[in-house]
Amino acid sequence: MYAMQETGLLEEGRSLPLGETELYSTPALLALLVDELAHGVILVTAQCRILHANQAARRELEHAAVLGTDRGELKVLMPADAKAFQNAMGKAVAGKRSLIRLAAEGVDFTLAVVPLQRQPGVPCERMALVLSRLAVSESGVFSAFARNHGLTQTEEQVLVLLCRCLSTPEIAVQMNVAVSTVRSHVRSLCAKTASSGVRELVNHVAILPPIAPLPLGQIH
Repeated sequence: MYAMQETGLLEEGRSLPLGETELYSTPALLALLVDELAHGVILVTAQCRILHANQAARRELEHAAVLGTDRGELKVLMPADAKAFQNAMGKAVAGKRSLIRLAAEGVDFTLAVVPLQRQPGVPCERMALVLSRLAVSESGVFSAFARNHGLTQTEEQVLVLLCRCLSTPEIAVQMNVAVSTVRSHVRSLCAKTASSGVRELVNHVAILPPIAPLPLGQIH
């Protein structure tokens, strides 16, 4: 949908020269890498023209809950968010990073606006917009984490809910089981993952690499 343009944006940062026989150029390889991230990443100009959007960002743009497109330009759909976004873009032109919160009905995520600036004092013309990470259950490595630690399907479900900051009673209500059952699952989770408690257990998941899930046809 949005392809990395051969604008020289990344050429200057090449560490190794590429021969003419290479299958991919450095920008193309970096675009493939960014596409594997669970975080949505959008490269834009100072005028909000989209240069590239990875697959996680494309899903958000197609969903059009908070961000959308109009003739190749990025649009913030909620008027209440537009001013904060424009302020952040203005700071990015001056080489300053910003962290803003965008919200719509049923959707709430954070957006980092990062200037891609190499020369201090020169107005920045390109920015990276990094969206909040997908829910932990959507991470491409979460299921692998569960398999590696021998978690049952129920334990995996409890872990997902713990990572969403639900309390033991709240998990019990959501799963329609007794609180004592949830506590039993939590003890088992801590034992299998060598965690001293829920906080350490959730931290184990929080530091998982932010890799996007595979398409259904490629899941092993």
